[in-house]
Amino acid sequence: MVKRYKSIPKHSATLEEVINFYRNSDAYRRLSSSSQKDYDNHLSATLITEVEGKMLRAYRCKNLKVRHITQAYNNWLLVGTRTANYRRSVLSAAWKHIMRHDVFVHNPIALVQTVTEEPRRVYWDKEQVHHFLSVAYAENNWRWRSIGLIVHMAYDWGQRIGDMRLLTWNSLDLNHCRVDMTQSKRNAEVHLPMSNALCDVLRQQHEDFSYQEYVVPRTLPKAGAYTPYTKQEISLHINRILDEANLPKKLTGMDLRRTAVKEMMEGGADVVDLMQVTGHKNVASLKPYMVNTFSGASKALAKRGDNGTREED
Repeated sequence: MVKRYKSIPKHSATLEEVINFYRNSDAYRRLSSSSQKDYDNHLSATLITEVEGKMLRAYRCKNLKVRHITQAYNNWLLVGTRTANYRRSVLSAAWKHIMRHDVFVHNPIALVQTVTEEPRRVYWDKEQVHHFLSVAYAENNWRWRSIGLIVHMAYDWGQRIGDMRLLTWNSLDLNHCRVDMTQSKRNAEVHLPMSNALCDVLRQQHEDFSYQEYVVPRTLPKAGAYTPYTKQEISLHINRILDEANLPKKLTGMDLRRTAVKEMMEGGADVVDLMQVTGHKNVASLKPYMVNTFSGASKALAKRGDNGTREED
């Protein structure tokens, strides 16, 4: 349990005291519930990282050096580049919070050299999505029906798996085949149409599960209640369906949003169009989703019309 701090930690405070002060701040409470959970998990892992014979939680902040954070960062890299960079980021957020209270004027975390994460470039193709859904929706696979719908919605709408698992019926208008939802990561509102195929499946799902609030709950009750799958459960079930469908194991649920953006780009959608779907508020945030494709380049070059070079008659 996180200890409550009413007073600002002093210069001699431990890193654990500084982090707990941040955890109880208004800045932390303004984060979305999913971000709070992620921050909390990574901050907890940060505190128990051992550096030079003792855990970071025990270090007095006035004695914390760049070399200590660098050694911790190198340990986190063993888990993965994304994890290491995320832990450095959330630790820096806690440190900056205490700096705003004039406890410290320097941030040793900012001086740690990071490793650039290679962007993931895995995409589903349409045939893979359709085959996956045919297996997930098969009559003898009732236990996978909600998982299939999570994948179906994430792909059709270009949304995050996490938002799909928590979607509630009051976000859907099945008469007009549309969804109006607020994304958990940035609190962005998006308003999206449903394909006829997806709308039909959701209408059937509504007939079977409308007595509770979630669109895609576990198909069997847990502790007497229908509750959402955890992200870990979704990943596990997607892997099982991939095995059943004999599809590549490298595919993940997180790749569906990237796949949808790529297909929209290939179809001629511009940046403003993409932001209407993804919920991003600036172009720079879309950069990780950008990819050069033959189809996209062909459409772009075709728009030149007769202005390109050609042989004279």
